[in-house]
Amino acid sequence: MIRRIAAAALGFSALLTLTACGADSSAEASSSKQVTLTIGDQAKTLQTIVAASDALKGADYKVKWAEFEGAAPLYQAVQAGAADTGYSADLPALQALSGGVRVKNVAALQNDGKHVGIVVRKGSGIDSVKDLKGQKVVVSSAKGSIAEYLLANALKQNGLSYQDVHVQYLLPTDAQAAFASGKIKAWATFGVYQAVGLEQGGKLLVDGAGGRVSGIGFINASDDALANSAKKAALADFLKRLGTALQWTSTHQEAYAKAIQERNGADASVAKTLASAAYGKVLPITDDVNRTVQGVADLMNGIGVLEPNVDVAKSADTSLLK
Repeated sequence: MIRRIAAAALGFSALLTLTACGADSSAEASSSKQVTLTIGDQAKTLQTIVAASDALKGADYKVKWAEFEGAAPLYQAVQAGAADTGYSADLPALQALSGGVRVKNVAALQNDGKHVGIVVRKGSGIDSVKDLKGQKVVVSSAKGSIAEYLLANALKQNGLSYQDVHVQYLLPTDAQAAFASGKIKAWATFGVYQAVGLEQGGKLLVDGAGGRVSGIGFINASDDALANSAKKAALADFLKRLGTALQWTSTHQEAYAKAIQERNGADASVAKTLASAAYGKVLPITDDVNRTVQGVADLMNGIGVLEPNVDVAKSADTSLLK
C-alpha cells in the first residue's frame, strides 16, 4: 500500500497536529450542508497564493488547509483520509501512485524548473556535477522526490550513474539544519529550502532549468473525494480559481513576494526568489503532459527508485479541467 511513503513521513501524531491547524479560507457557511474541501499543501505555497490573490472570494464552499513540509507526509494524509487533495512535483506524485495511494491527477502545473536544485557548500571542492562522484548527497524530502529526479538526470547527463553517489534522505528542515552547520556538503532540494540554503552559504551547482526536470507538477484528488459529486464540483471550481491566482502571481510578483515574507517568515531575498520560481499556470492533463512525465517515471524505474512503474495516462482524471 503506502510502504515507502509511510517510512519517510513525519509520523501519525505529527500528521494529526499538522492537519488540525488548517484554517477555513472562504466566507462563513450559510448552511450546515456546505461542502468543505481539505486541500493538501506544502510549505504554505498554495495557501499563500490563494490568500494573497483573494481567489476564494465568493466561493460557495469552504476550504480547510492541510499543511506539510514535504510530499511524503502530505500523501500519507491523503491516504489516511485527512486531505482531499495532494500537491507536488511530478515524481512525488508518481511515487505516491506507485506506493498505492488512491489518488488521480486532476490538473497539471508548469514552471521553468528553477525551483529545484543541487546546492553545495562553498569551499566544498564540488564545482561541477562530475565532482559529485563518490560524494554523499542529501536528498529532500524522501525517496522519490523531485530533487532526487534532478540528481539522477544531472548525473546521467554528465556520464555518471546513480551508483556513483551516496544518497541520504532527510526531511527538508533536518537537512537545512545540517547544511547550515556544515555537516553536509551537497544537498538536492527545492523551493524555500533551496533559497534558504543559498542564503546560508551555499552555491547552486545546477538547477532544473533546461529540461533537467520536467517543470510539471500535479494537483491530485483522492478517489473518495472524486466519488463525492459535491466535492468534485467544488474541486473543479477551486482549480479554476487557483489558475486565476497563479496568473495573479505572475503579474504581481512584488505583492506575492511580500505575502511570502508575511506568511512564511522568509526574508526579502528568499521571498523574491520563490515568487519568481512559482508555478505559472494550471493546465489540463494532456497527452503531451502524460508523455513527458512518463519519461520521468521510466528513468526512475530504471534506477530502482520507482517500483513498480506507473502508467501516467491511466492515473489521470481529466473530467475536472477541460
